[in-house]
Amino acid sequence: MSKVFVEVNAHFNIDGIMVPRSIVWEDGRTFLIDKVIDVRRAASLKAGGQGIRYTCMIAGKERYLYYENPGWFVEGK
Repeated sequence: MSKVFVEVNAHFNIDGIMVPRSIVWEDGRTFLIDKVIDVRRAASLKAGGQGIRYTCMIAGKERYLYYENPGWFVEGK
């Protein structure tokens, strides 16, 4: 597995907490994040690296999205 760096559109709530809203894939496709289920500091065991892991529902599937300062990535194939 490898890291696939993606562009993320995020919202900052009144408490300053960052909430991802959508992902822009390498080819320009945009995927809306339906729901953020969990947020925690965690390592990507498949792609390496660590940061803040967002467990998200995207198109009806549970996916991990990582914020590793200064960028965002998902686990690629």
